[in-house]
Amino acid sequence: MVGDLLRFLWRERLWWMIPMLIALAAVAALIVLGSNPAVAPFVYTLF
Repeated sequence: MVGDLLRFLWRERLWWMIPMLIALAAVAALIVLGSNPAVAPFVYTLF
């Protein structure tokens, strides 16, 4: 599914959206990791 999305973005000349999607995925990963009580102290020390 991710590959299809990347192929679509590249084919439609929307390659400038790829960094924005990577940043969005990174923020989503931080939210998921931050909600886990065992990992939360390590995530919060980054900020």
